[in-house]
Amino acid sequence: MSGARKGKHQEREIEADGQDTSAMRRLTLVRHAKSDMGLSGQQDWDRVLNRRGQQDAPEMARRLRSRKLKPDLILSSPAVRALSTASIMARELKVPADRIAQDERLYLADPKRILEVVQELGGDARHVMVFGHNPGITDCANRLSAGDRIDTLPTCGVFTACFAVDDWSQLSWESGHEAVFDYPRNLA
Repeated sequence: MSGARKGKHQEREIEADGQDTSAMRRLTLVRHAKSDMGLSGQQDWDRVLNRRGQQDAPEMARRLRSRKLKPDLILSSPAVRALSTASIMARELKVPADRIAQDERLYLADPKRILEVVQELGGDARHVMVFGHNPGITDCANRLSAGDRIDTLPTCGVFTACFAVDDWSQLSWESGHEAVFDYPRNLA
């Protein structure tokens, strides 16, 4: 874990092997922020962020910004709660709207599908951020990490790691280095 002072948030470093990550690509996985369970007759796809979710998303973006982690490309499930989280975080990170791509395959996607979307759409981006849903987003983080595993990625939780690949098509399981896991209620 990083050495944060009491009262400040603390990130959990999942794996730190001392590799130089400056030439690597970075992938950040984000579970959508807290949403309302839905109104009577409302489809799961249409669930909106609740008040806590609207507060947590900018907070997590500020934490990423403090670590100088700004994505070049955002890939999001088009479900309202995921896309809203992506939009809030993009605004806070000053990522232009034209760098946000929606992909229906990310809605309730399993890890294999998430990997396929990144491999296919990552392009020349050095840092790709993906917004999705559990359990797939947690399972994907665990399968990508070369180090420890996490129990669950809470709502608005963030997993980020570096990958020694020249192209996103080379992204593979258990290859994430310098992985960090953080979430809104994570305080020192």
